[in-house]
Amino acid sequence: MQETPQWIAEVSMEELERNPYPFYKRLRNEAPLAFVPVLGAYVASTRRMCEEIAHHPMFGGVITKAGGRTFGHPAVIGVNGDIHEDLRSMVDPALQPSEVDRWVEDMVRPIAQRYVTEIEMNGSADLMAEYCEKVSVRAVGNLLGLASVDESTLRDWFHRLSRSFTNAALNENGEFANPRGFDDGDAAKAEIRAVVDPLIDQWIEHPDDSAMSHWLHDGMPEGQTRDREYLYPTLFVFLLGALQEPGHAMGSTLAGLFSRPEQLEAVIDEPALLPRAIAEGMRWTSPIWSATARICEEDIEIDGVLIPANTPVMMSYGSANHDTNAYNAPSEYDLRRPPLPHLAFGAGNHACAGIYFANHVCRIGLEELLDTFPNLELKPDYEIDFWGWGFRGPTELPVVWEV
Repeated sequence: MQETPQWIAEVSMEELERNPYPFYKRLRNEAPLAFVPVLGAYVASTRRMCEEIAHHPMFGGVITKAGGRTFGHPAVIGVNGDIHEDLRSMVDPALQPSEVDRWVEDMVRPIAQRYVTEIEMNGSADLMAEYCEKVSVRAVGNLLGLASVDESTLRDWFHRLSRSFTNAALNENGEFANPRGFDDGDAAKAEIRAVVDPLIDQWIEHPDDSAMSHWLHDGMPEGQTRDREYLYPTLFVFLLGALQEPGHAMGSTLAGLFSRPEQLEAVIDEPALLPRAIAEGMRWTSPIWSATARICEEDIEIDGVLIPANTPVMMSYGSANHDTNAYNAPSEYDLRRPPLPHLAFGAGNHACAGIYFANHVCRIGLEELLDTFPNLELKPDYEIDFWGWGFRGPTELPVVWEV
């Protein structure tokens, strides 16, 4: 293994969580593929490097050490071969565009309208807690079959799982620097099982159209279902990544538009611009910033960097989306920039299965919000604070409007 430069060896998890951009900018310029000791992994930081590894035939999906500790095995994002094909055949059908088009409007729009109505007469709100995250978790929760679980519980689950997943710091021995950092995530998983186990019992005997019912039954011989222990790791992936992504994407899109008032006004006047505004929001602040990884079972050299066998490479898509070789002035939000696909949903055969669904949740949520509050403004003198390295989004989004 090549000697790690001191500036890379000294980076802390606290620094990455608060603001990863300066460190990753230097990585892109000086070491696009580098071993980062605090993560116990190599990091791919440029668009070209992320795409090369994501599509490389010798690399497969793997979960980071903290991710594996959080989700267990087999989780869809960390397996390959027949198991990966089976898990994708299980989760993909409900998320195909033709299937999503069949029900997304009828399911998501009433959810968005409900939460708009709850805040409409208040004149102010923290949109992250009171709208964006609520719309996101309710839509995904209903898709999974968790309509009986209230949105506060769903939000609590994904925040606790997120803290567990991003408890990634390792010490000099390659062990977790904060092993107690997984305790709250473990408690959340126990709560999830207590709620979901009775639902699984019901779906086994009485299948319905929920995603998890299909996970149990689809592709199985008559009278058989997949084992629940086989499903839980992938469910935990959905209860973290899928629950948070549309909400954080909505929040980041609004934050970007608040930084460009003329573009916010254009979107309010012309809602057809929303898909482009959302795509730029996801590029500008990718919700899944650096939470997926790849691995090769043998030593491999990429651009002169030798990666030892079975060493994970973290795919820093949030960094790749700020690559100046791909985007002009990438740190600025600009929905008018020339269209270029972003990597917020990943790449290769482990790309996110929910791309189409997530985009529609964001579109419908923002349509309802901006149609109801065309005079929406960020709270005066408030500077939006973002947080996260594995997953990233605004911590709060306080806004005001005329009642």
